[in-house]
Amino acid sequence: MATTPTALITGASSGLGTEFARQLASRGAGLVLVARDTAALDRLAGALRVAHGVDAEVLSADLTDPAGLDAVASRVADAERPIEVLVNNAGFGLDLDFAANDIADEQRHLDLHVGATMRLSHAALGAMLARGHGRIINVASVAAFMPRGTYGAVKGWVVSFSRWANAVYGPRGVTVTAICPGFTHTNFHERLGLAPGEEGVPPFMWLDADQVVREGLRDAARGKAVSIPSLRYKVLIGAMRLLPAPLAARLAKTGR
Repeated sequence: MATTPTALITGASSGLGTEFARQLASRGAGLVLVARDTAALDRLAGALRVAHGVDAEVLSADLTDPAGLDAVASRVADAERPIEVLVNNAGFGLDLDFAANDIADEQRHLDLHVGATMRLSHAALGAMLARGHGRIINVASVAAFMPRGTYGAVKGWVVSFSRWANAVYGPRGVTVTAICPGFTHTNFHERLGLAPGEEGVPPFMWLDADQVVREGLRDAARGKAVSIPSLRYKVLIGAMRLLPAPLAARLAKTGR
């Protein structure tokens, strides 16, 4: 008997993580929901069980804490309860002024975006390659393609890693896709302390979370290494690559 595929989603308690959970549940996938906010995960899991009749497991963990990361990596690698889709979505942003930021915050930022993504991808690849199939989705950002502080730097690592891993492991049945959204309507910017309208981004540049996830899942199913939701951001990234570095850096300061 075929078993229902299971997706593990980090940062599932809000924003794109919640939207990934909703869309994957609507397709019949079982879920493992990972975040620090246990209450929010419990509410989401309950709602998805009722709405879609899927299994939804809650795994509370702080991925910047070694014990929390170990627990999630063990769940990802568990051959008895296989994870078919890993969504590395957990993340947060910092002010673009690296020199003024607390270095402890910068270290947590690096640990979460790079360290946790690397560790969980490694755990997933071991199990998925042994089965001969699986899918890893890494949530990056259009910031990966422009000089935009350490956020752009860590997302650049995610894109580079995903491109390489997809080329190497895709032929063995495990695809790796970096989804690179632009400014998206979630609570991400609120967590930076910004009220609606304070980001300095024109309204036409904003995307909806359901569009980002829908296009990202479609590109991942096609085995693409990099997914850039929406034509407007594909054009923007193409233009940014042609600009001199000082001008690109000034333009990249738009929004937060």
